[in-house]
Amino acid sequence: MKVLLTGFEPYGQERVNSSWEAVKAHPEFVEGVEIVKECLPVSFERAGMALGKVVALYQPDVVLSVGQAGGRCEINVERVAVNMADFKKADNDGCQPCERRLFLDAPDAYFSNLPVKCLVDAIRKAGIPAVISNSAGLYVCNSVFYSAMHMVYSKYPNMQVGFLHVPYLPCQVVEKVKQPSMAAEMVVQALKIVIHTLVSVT
Repeated sequence: MKVLLTGFEPYGQERVNSSWEAVKAHPEFVEGVEIVKECLPVSFERAGMALGKVVALYQPDVVLSVGQAGGRCEINVERVAVNMADFKKADNDGCQPCERRLFLDAPDAYFSNLPVKCLVDAIRKAGIPAVISNSAGLYVCNSVFYSAMHMVYSKYPNMQVGFLHVPYLPCQVVEKVKQPSMAAEMVVQALKIVIHTLVSVT
């Protein structure tokens, strides 16, 4: 099995992005599974294209994307990607789409084809806070999630796709008031559990 793990570059005033720090720290092989890592731009125009290129290059069995979600205190396993971008703030390119469909001739939403409830249960059994989320937002994270799911239905029918939102790192909340955080090591462990679970159920 080959798994593509993606995270995002820092955006806004942040110096790091918790998603990429966790992905970057993940081992390149777990239980015989090859892990390919990619850092995606926080860009409405470029993120989906970058993902498409790396998927075409490596032909992964699983695409597991990770995004930072400040304010959340658990690992969020996303269930639904929606065909809409509506940014409250501009991306790193200064782009700020408003109620814009991602793909004109595509469904309003896709459900992840990973066993999201099973994954949440496995993460929680390891003592790591995790929940199912039914909204990946309308920012670049959702755009990437939807783009990956669209690839399943248009090009790669056997590929599995999932998206995890993770909290800030502790170093990111030192000067933020009452913002939850989670150590990168705990996020890495959650990613390992997800991959182990997928290996076990396939």
